[in-house]
Amino acid sequence: MRLDPLLLTADHDIPDPLLTELTALYASNRDFHALSGEFPDPDDIRPEQVAGALAEELANPDTEVLLARGAGRLVGVAIALARHPDPADPDPWLGLLLIDAGEQRKGYGREVAGLVEERFRVRGRAALRLAVLDDNPRALTFWQALGYEVIGHRKDRQRGRPCTVLRKQL
Repeated sequence: MRLDPLLLTADHDIPDPLLTELTALYASNRDFHALSGEFPDPDDIRPEQVAGALAEELANPDTEVLLARGAGRLVGVAIALARHPDPADPDPWLGLLLIDAGEQRKGYGREVAGLVEERFRVRGRAALRLAVLDDNPRALTFWQALGYEVIGHRKDRQRGRPCTVLRKQL
């Protein structure tokens, strides 16, 4: 498994072949997008919407979009934040981990999470946080199985959705 940062073109665009791969990956996760409300129609996720969502993430200089490649293809994407927008929060955050729906339950999510954790560990960070939508019990179970502990509850900063905040010592 390789985990590489998303590299944009000289015009700050996602290369077309990669955008096609990313759109397919996002579209494969219809149930998650129906739950999260990130896209207006989870049955019709378009390349321009994926590009816009990733551009919005990359507008924050502390954010890194990481591409997970396994078995010769894109199997996942992770969005990591070196710093949370709240200055009182000392930990980096994992903003998103999305594994191609056809590749789930094969260990890719666990492997990508471990690689993200290692990226922060070697940078001297002590812990990693993330938030799970309260109406996503499957994700909560996944993260707790990886050793993340619930440390609180709050609404997310973008849409005000209720979330469970988790933290793991690195």
